[in-house]
Amino acid sequence: MGNSLSVQKKEQELPSHFADRIGYDYATSVSQQHKKENGQFFTPLEVASLMASYTQFVGDSVRILDPGCGSLVLSCALIEHIVSFNGKLKSVELVAYETDSELIPIARKSLEYLVQWGAARGIAIHTKLQTEDFILHNADCFKETSNLFIKPVEPFDIVISNPPYFKLSIDDKRTLAAKVIVNGHPNIYSIFMALSAKLLKTNGELIFITPRSYAAGGYFKTFREYFFKIIDLDKVHLFVSRKDTFSRDKVLQETVIIKGTKRAMPESQVIISSSGGLKDLQFSLIKTFPKKDIIDIKSKEKILYLPTNDYEEAVLEIFKSWSGYLAKYGIKISTGPVVAFRSLEFIRENFENGTEQSAPLFWLHNVKQMKLEWPIIRPNKGQYININDKSMPTLIPNRNYILLRRFSSKDDKNRLIAAPYFCNFIATDYIGVENKVNYIYRPDGQLQRNEAIGLCALLNSRLFDSYFRIFNGNVNVSATELREMSMPPLETIQEIGDAIILMNNFSLEKTNSIVSEYFEPSYST
Repeated sequence: MGNSLSVQKKEQELPSHFADRIGYDYATSVSQQHKKENGQFFTPLEVASLMASYTQFVGDSVRILDPGCGSLVLSCALIEHIVSFNGKLKSVELVAYETDSELIPIARKSLEYLVQWGAARGIAIHTKLQTEDFILHNADCFKETSNLFIKPVEPFDIVISNPPYFKLSIDDKRTLAAKVIVNGHPNIYSIFMALSAKLLKTNGELIFITPRSYAAGGYFKTFREYFFKIIDLDKVHLFVSRKDTFSRDKVLQETVIIKGTKRAMPESQVIISSSGGLKDLQFSLIKTFPKKDIIDIKSKEKILYLPTNDYEEAVLEIFKSWSGYLAKYGIKISTGPVVAFRSLEFIRENFENGTEQSAPLFWLHNVKQMKLEWPIIRPNKGQYININDKSMPTLIPNRNYILLRRFSSKDDKNRLIAAPYFCNFIATDYIGVENKVNYIYRPDGQLQRNEAIGLCALLNSRLFDSYFRIFNGNVNVSATELREMSMPPLETIQEIGDAIILMNNFSLEKTNSIVSEYFEPSYST
């Protein structure tokens, strides 16, 4: 624990600054593994101040919940902010949760100083530190029941949190308690968000900083439907850098602050701001959007779009104007069926056509923008797969496809990286596609050459990359998101393909210029 408990208060020091100092001392004394296992990423003071500034509370007494308090930086910053602008405030009730036995004494020390600071200003601050698991302690809130024996929970005016971030197993007690919002392996932060929403009073405020991964994708769809039925979104701040916000804890995560209100009648607009990280926080770009363009809770996927500038707003308008999608054109997207560790007995480094035939096997590293590079010799990445009765379920017929990476790396400029594959690429009846690659195809027939090239050019374009980044904040490219993505008319896709074929130049620069001739976002600079 270092010397956190022996850290001395400075004269006239704000509680948030004191909490930050003893929290930092703790964070530097424990291992990175400990912080990772507990999902601990301490909130920088600059971020805590920004989050605190989002509250509009004006009453004379306030009830606050901090469900994952750490050293109490967030709660202290919030109370300081309310005191600074609300002259009517007389009393504060703060309920904080912390389960890390190493952090509990530090949290108590911060609370003690916070109470003293409030008393010196004539404000009674009453605190309660709960050392139980926040989710399990409040799990009854997820139950839609009229059971009179379930103790009612007194709701809160404000919930503020930087919750833990880590995935839970499907049989974890917390996963089972929150099954109404869970689809697959949940991340614990989403359960904190949903439960906090339930614990709010009517017109209560929720302020969270989390990864932005919940904005889209099938895993979080049930959560989005649940959460945004309760919470009306007011403000969003997006940190574009994956490493700057929590650099102190060496966290690579694209994070977002949201502020919402538990109100019956939703507001019509939402304010979205953005910064690279902390260094340019005071120069954040700020823009107001119609809420219907940011999230449509009546839609199937309930994706949260986060445009941050005029260009991205114009891109969003283009996609909203299209009514096409892959399934409408008889086109499907699936995940490559070859799971490498399960298919080791079939995968070969070299071509072998003896008693068994071999097919090409395409991995993520073979897929480049607008071109397929194969073979590429890499250790333990055999470029062939045997064709036999046992391997047959993992192979697909040799037809025209688009191969699309399911993951991008930190070095990739684009999130979407796609290559056309044509059946004359190699003489074979079947091909293998590894599990980290999606493939796009026409199940009842064949993708035409101009369709494959036109669609591939669109996926690799700046236009599609910009759109994808508006709602996707991680390196994953899920088939679900691509299925739901709006597309231009099929005839336009074919025309783009024909233009590229006629030009006979598949370079990214040339294909991007063709796409731009058809779709160029109109916006003022």
